[in-house]
Amino acid sequence: MRTPTSIAFVDPRPVDCQFYSLGLVPYQPARVWQQGLVQERVNCPSLPDVFILLEHPPVYTLGRGADAQFLKFDPRRGDREVHRVERGGEVTYHCPGQLVGYPILNLRRHRTDLHWYLRQLEEVLIRTLAVWGVAGDRIPGLTGVWVGDTKVAAIGIKVSRWISMHGFALNVCPDLAGFEAIVPCGISDKAVGSLAQFVPDIAIADVREVLATQFAEVFGVRLVPAAGVSPWE
Repeated sequence: MRTPTSIAFVDPRPVDCQFYSLGLVPYQPARVWQQGLVQERVNCPSLPDVFILLEHPPVYTLGRGADAQFLKFDPRRGDREVHRVERGGEVTYHCPGQLVGYPILNLRRHRTDLHWYLRQLEEVLIRTLAVWGVAGDRIPGLTGVWVGDTKVAAIGIKVSRWISMHGFALNVCPDLAGFEAIVPCGISDKAVGSLAQFVPDIAIADVREVLATQFAEVFGVRLVPAAGVSPWE
């Protein structure tokens, strides 16, 4: 049984959350931007939450402690962009057609429980898929969202003094060929898929607004558009 002291008080009124809906952004500049946003909120916890939605050019990332054996290529050749980063989890792949979400949340405003936070991110994705009649689900012991045995969304986070960074990647309509060069998330016995396999002709633009709405509802925030103040606007 979870003790009451492990659960932060949650104000029922929605709090403002700055919302960036961006296009294609290189991975490393986006990561540095996140690091800056996190440090600002570590220094000043009263700053508002942030939610970023974007796409990345093709890039492979490995979580802290990830096993490089799950790469099927030699990263020293330099023909693919590869970064080892501070999030949890194994290796994953980002590319256009995949919607990436980076919540920078002060979890003291929500709940200081990382398992709860991961399940809430999964819930955002499951609700998003449900809008198109696709039944997303969890698999016990694994993080992410699945349709049957096909993984359509990956999650990897980092939390510093209860300020979150990194987040999730939902495969909307990407070229999945890039996943063939890795063992995604270190799981070799299940396939990686996309929403487009279940909803033909779906586009990123179709999913952005729906996903943002589901995020706001699940986390009880009010998204305030912040267009024009990101490093790429």
